[in-house]
Amino acid sequence: MKIIIAIDSFKGSLSSLQAGNAVKEAIYRLDNKAEILVKPLADGGEGTVLALAEDTDSQIVELEVKGPLLRPVTTKYCILKATNTAVIEMASASGITLISKDERNPLETTTYGVGELITDAIKKGCRRFIVGIGGSATNDGGAGMLTALGYQFLDKNDNPISLGAKGLKDLYKIKTDNVLPELKECIFNIACDVTNPLCGENGCSAIFGAQKGATPEMIKDMDTWLENYAEIVKSISPKANKNHAGAGAAGGLGFAFLSFTNATLKSGIDVVLQKINIEADIKNADIVVTGEGRLDSQTVMGKAPIGVAKLAKNYSKKVIAFSGCVTDEAEICNKYGIDAFFPILRGVTTLEEALDTDNAYKNLTATAYQVFRLLI
Repeated sequence: MKIIIAIDSFKGSLSSLQAGNAVKEAIYRLDNKAEILVKPLADGGEGTVLALAEDTDSQIVELEVKGPLLRPVTTKYCILKATNTAVIEMASASGITLISKDERNPLETTTYGVGELITDAIKKGCRRFIVGIGGSATNDGGAGMLTALGYQFLDKNDNPISLGAKGLKDLYKIKTDNVLPELKECIFNIACDVTNPLCGENGCSAIFGAQKGATPEMIKDMDTWLENYAEIVKSISPKANKNHAGAGAAGGLGFAFLSFTNATLKSGIDVVLQKINIEADIKNADIVVTGEGRLDSQTVMGKAPIGVAKLAKNYSKKVIAFSGCVTDEAEICNKYGIDAFFPILRGVTTLEEALDTDNAYKNLTATAYQVFRLLI
């Protein structure tokens, strides 16, 4: 029997490969001759760096950068050595989880740290990038990132504008004289599951501004400033399109990548599945195992398990999923390719006990063992 296991991390308890190995251990108890392949999995968001680093010849790079409010933050990215590809999570430098709820204010937050990560990777020889851009605290149109890459955002008096969305109010022109020359050699795969345009009623300010701390007045102002920003960018970049699907991702970071770099926006899980080369393995498998920490109605909205299930169903494979917990709405996952799913909690427990790595590993192994007794 050939079994492919690709499980997203159980946030706070098990990494992707730890979860996969727990299921592998259970199966080997039943059949030590089974052909089992464990693949790392993520959906382009938190955990993508570690997932892709775990199962490849890679280098983890630790770097101090400017956080969303310019306070230093220590973050990590990885370099996949075979292709000199840097894997970066935008949220590790400019994410909303890096600041307290009281500090949320998109007028002040910046993507500058993302540009610092890219610059460091370029200096280390990387010319290919995978960048997950979910979970931002920002609405600066990517101006902070571009500033760190050498673009000059200037006001009418040729002075640099402020970082954060507030600076776009004064933007008059953008100069490219000091841009890192290597940037034109770089290719960016942007993991993005947002299709919003940059501006308007469905733009980043209107849809995501409030959750980042914006008031209705701020939302209106930021949308106006981004409109002006888009027009200025259009004068120096023929590719600039404020209405491109995903331009509004991460407060306009999608627009910056599309306008100023050789970038393609793709579904986060599609980017990862392509990188881990799982399709051929699934094609030859008898059973596909996936899962994540929590299965609910949001799982079908581009999350990793559904990406795996969709691919598996292209080859009519049975798909089993394991999760830390499930909600009543999780049954919708059955309509999207997961044939059956199983929560791993085996009794009344505290959240702390459930998230304990050893407990989670034992619970997952025990549950998988019972499930596979019916299949092997």
